[in-house]
Amino acid sequence: MLDTTLIYIEKDGCYLMLHRTMKDNDLNHDKWIGGGGKCEENESPEECARREAFEETGLTLGELRYHGIVTFVSNEYEGEYMHLFSCGDFSGALKECPEGDLVWVPKAEVPNLPGWEGDKIFLRLMAKPHPFFSLKLCYEGDVLVHDELHFYGS
Repeated sequence: MLDTTLIYIEKDGCYLMLHRTMKDNDLNHDKWIGGGGKCEENESPEECARREAFEETGLTLGELRYHGIVTFVSNEYEGEYMHLFSCGDFSGALKECPEGDLVWVPKAEVPNLPGWEGDKIFLRLMAKPHPFFSLKLCYEGDVLVHDELHFYGS
């Protein structure tokens, strides 16, 4: 299983979304997702989130909110533990992303964009205060066939 991060950067009621169009053999090709990527050796999820956000957007993240962990299971792709963050505290200037187009999208419109079906579940969770969660998403191809949610803490 891979360790990855997924970061939703927030500004003025919008999330900074990445429309993945540039990489070959991309499991996220033509989907709209938050930023993020694979954790490097000896890198914490927080360090990975900051590094990936800077590499993809040019933005330096301040205080992160760690929402939970998403276990991605697929019959076609390697499994992932995705550490899910959001951040409204950032500095710097937005740059072009080598993986696709970066667009500020109103939060209410994000679930309507082409993406993974399971993303709608954690986006709903992120919209309201919730304790830390663990969400397991099982896919056959691009079809969500099972989800399981657990909360931890108060």
